[in-house]
Amino acid sequence: MPTLKQKFRWYLYPFSIIYGTIVSFRNFLFNANILKTEEFDIPVISVGNITVGGTGKTPHTEYLIKLLSEKLNVAVLSRGYKRKSKGFVFASPQSTIFDIGDEPKQIKQNFKDVDVAVCESRVKGINRLSNDENRKNLNVILLDDAYQHRYVKPGLSILLIDYYRPINEDHLLPYGSLRENQHEKSRANIIIVSKTPKNIKPIERRIIEKNLALFPYQSLYFTSLNYGELKSVFESSQLVDLNDNYHILLVTGIANPLPLKNHLAEYSKNIFHLQYRDHHAFSPADFEKIQSTFNEIKSDKKIIITTQKDGMRIQDLKGHENLKSLPIFYIPIEIEFLNQDKITFNNQIIDYITKNKRVNKSIS
Repeated sequence: MPTLKQKFRWYLYPFSIIYGTIVSFRNFLFNANILKTEEFDIPVISVGNITVGGTGKTPHTEYLIKLLSEKLNVAVLSRGYKRKSKGFVFASPQSTIFDIGDEPKQIKQNFKDVDVAVCESRVKGINRLSNDENRKNLNVILLDDAYQHRYVKPGLSILLIDYYRPINEDHLLPYGSLRENQHEKSRANIIIVSKTPKNIKPIERRIIEKNLALFPYQSLYFTSLNYGELKSVFESSQLVDLNDNYHILLVTGIANPLPLKNHLAEYSKNIFHLQYRDHHAFSPADFEKIQSTFNEIKSDKKIIITTQKDGMRIQDLKGHENLKSLPIFYIPIEIEFLNQDKITFNNQIIDYITKNKRVNKSIS
């Protein structure tokens, strides 16, 4: 059944023209140096997109943390989307989504020894991190979802493009899903086509590269998703094996749940899906709906599966208590570079950091 936006999509086109004019004028002000962009003497790597939601920013940020954190002191800075707090906040193991947002909470949960902070102003956030007396040995700052935050000029800018939503076939908001015109991809040093099928053919890679029409200074890589073993949302359920042919209630509040649903379809022919909007704040009524839908599934072997980001919200929102008695799990996601892309990408990241004067630890 088509959504309201799909039914009236053509009526949104004039608003896209207005939106595009505003965004283009803003970018003109930055390009003309009327609005100032600040650079920093510490390596700053930005991970972002120009498509609304669902390109895989968090797992790519986590990949960078894994790559760098063994030998370098890494900090992650996010705006903390939909948090209730204000200003600069350091994440702790006890932080909730209200303190820092769901994605920073996920990162802190996965990397307890890495500094994670949130701040509306990336400039203020970077200054706080880089000038902190307790973090004099900080080597690199990763900016999560900062492609449009042009008050900061990152040393290295990574732009993610969803394989299933090519930007050359998309349109500006609200008619399409682009935050800004596709030619603004020129600001990126690295472009990654995410969620790529692992069996992509070389000719298809070449077609994508041709359609993107990249500049000589830009590098192009392809990544796919790897799904890990199920983990209990409340650390109270026994581990289960997807190969045991469970009936699955899939609960998602992310932009594009289709890849996850397709993955689970390899293990079960009985998937019931409760789909909510990206970053959905589950209400007590939502939790009751989840419980009643689960109870209606006619099987002795049934489980609830959600994403880790949704799991972060479920843990902190009121009304989840009844779910603690149910077998509810999240499925971790990691990214995998295709072909030889991993070696080249890793070398490019490390080479950038090595050449920055703030580096004071060996990464050879």
